[in-house]
Amino acid sequence: MYEIDKEAFGKFLAQQRKAKGYTQKALAEKLFVSDKAVSKWERSLSMPDISLLIPLAEILEVSVTELLEGQLVNTEEKIDSQQVENLVKKALSLSEETPEKIRARKKKYALLFGGSCLFTLLELFVGYWAEGSVIKPYFQNLLFFEGLCFLFGIYGWFFAKERLPAYYDENKISAYSDGFFRMNLVGISFNNSNWPYILKYLRFWCTASMVSMPIIYWLLFTAAGYLNLKDLNVLWILEIFLVLYLISLFAPMYYLGRKYQ
Repeated sequence: MYEIDKEAFGKFLAQQRKAKGYTQKALAEKLFVSDKAVSKWERSLSMPDISLLIPLAEILEVSVTELLEGQLVNTEEKIDSQQVENLVKKALSLSEETPEKIRARKKKYALLFGGSCLFTLLELFVGYWAEGSVIKPYFQNLLFFEGLCFLFGIYGWFFAKERLPAYYDENKISAYSDGFFRMNLVGISFNNSNWPYILKYLRFWCTASMVSMPIIYWLLFTAAGYLNLKDLNVLWILEIFLVLYLISLFAPMYYLGRKYQ
């Protein structure tokens, strides 16, 4: 009863966008989303996040009410309290996730992350027993790094909030805290525009690092063995490599945070 008519919304959005002379890409850039997202809205395949309703209405120079109704509204007509309540419920429905959607998302995450964990365990087992002379001296370091990736991956995939509290959108906050997890990106303001991109990259980085690190260790120390490098030189190489690896985590997060801020 309180669901938004996606087809009416999509047609109205496309009509108003064209009337203002915007391409899908131009509108997307103003909202800091992809042009694919705008295309899906107009084709009734998805709806924008509730946080985008006001900026979208302002860009198209229509009211939020007209967006939700999917048509221009006569401003001289008064809206009764029941209509207002229905509009509010329609708007709130954009931010709600049904239990079925949550379960489906968690199941998808479990398959992706669980499969990556099993593959990583296989890599560690094969690497340790097949190339033990190369890996064993540094196996504890590898397990420590793998453990960190696993813990942060578990948090990112299953416990991280998909949306930040509203006060993040209202204030410039560069620190995020949730239980044991802490993140502070100086110069970046976390909000619901850039958080989905940051969280998505964090999930990708933790999983990709967990899977790739055993292979990288094996290649690194095999090469060191062929070159007859001393342990001290190997440790220096390892430390430099880990610094670069951490840069690969934070540099893209800074970029995404700034781009979609």
